[in-house]
Amino acid sequence: MTAAATPPSQPVLILGGGLMGLAVAHQLARRGRSVLVLSRRRSEAAGFVAAGMLAPHAEGLGGALLALGQASLGRIPAWVAEIEADSGLGCGLRPCGIVVPFATAAERDAYPTAAWGTALDRSALEREIPGIGPLWQAGLLFEQDGQIDNRRQLMRALERACVQRGVRFEEGSEVLELITTGRTSPAAASAPAAGTSTPPPTPGPRLEAVRLRRADGSTLSLPCRQAVLACGAWSARLLPQLPVYPVKGQMLSLQGPIGALPRVVFGPGTYLVPREDGLLVVGATSEAEAGFSEGLTPCGQRRLEQGIAALLPAASGWPPMERWWGFRPCTPDEGPLLGPGPIGGLWLATGHHRNGVLLAALSAELVAGGISGEASPGAGEHLEAFRWDRF
Repeated sequence: MTAAATPPSQPVLILGGGLMGLAVAHQLARRGRSVLVLSRRRSEAAGFVAAGMLAPHAEGLGGALLALGQASLGRIPAWVAEIEADSGLGCGLRPCGIVVPFATAAERDAYPTAAWGTALDRSALEREIPGIGPLWQAGLLFEQDGQIDNRRQLMRALERACVQRGVRFEEGSEVLELITTGRTSPAAASAPAAGTSTPPPTPGPRLEAVRLRRADGSTLSLPCRQAVLACGAWSARLLPQLPVYPVKGQMLSLQGPIGALPRVVFGPGTYLVPREDGLLVVGATSEAEAGFSEGLTPCGQRRLEQGIAALLPAASGWPPMERWWGFRPCTPDEGPLLGPGPIGGLWLATGHHRNGVLLAALSAELVAGGISGEASPGAGEHLEAFRWDRF
């Protein structure tokens, strides 16, 4: 059964109410699809805890992931405009540029994405980042990179945009199991060919329903023929064959003077993201060994404070505001899992690791377009590069 043949009364289920789930839900709703979002606890989603950097170049990405990031970066202004038009709320998009500092010019010139940046010596670095620490003698300015205020603005605006477009939500519902049948179905283990939106039929299990536990403790099976798995770091709990695992990150924020830091600073192990009102978001530890262990740790917070002191010494004296943690969904190559999954009718939008906010615009377009049979240019190449079984 293709997307076009799916009964119009049966909604597409979005399994996960974080940034990726909301972004796909919104794009499906804009394409006229009925959508139901099932979410256990949206507050735990990575979209609420990330710093919101839009940084394919500052992150030093390469290969297919860099191409995906660049393409998504180019779509973000139009994507944000759609969300703001549907919600009536701002998303906090700031094309402020990002500076990556280095101890030496040789390190700067060897950076994987140096060709996309402007080389800075120490004096130019001081002009871009007043008060930067003495360790840094060179830098790269990526003016095309930027940030969005995901924690305070984007997530709220996207949720409102979904509601305005008719998306329904069931909060407090945990998906326990995917119920399948073995009938012939769209290819579960292959992505669409270049220029197409739907894979050819192949034998394999097909999604029939999901079993879920509601907030009141009751369980039920909800029939569905199409769903999107967007459970982030928890995705492998539903599909153990998915190579997705959690990488814990701790963060904090400080209140600085408005305009004290004009650009994002992406340092080794620590980054500083200044919001328009002077709030400085500082991140993030990377703790693959932590699993799903919750809470802040003295070691993690100390690492962040040491990073602040090295990058922008004056900020060490700014008043602290918040401290929090979250779990990035990581894969072996740190790239996402996008497109058809191992079950017919199930699409994947997970495993985005550090780049979920950057990749949300294009990921949502690829998945919603594939489900709706409206492939965008280049969709086949992106989906092939990030198919779930590429490892």
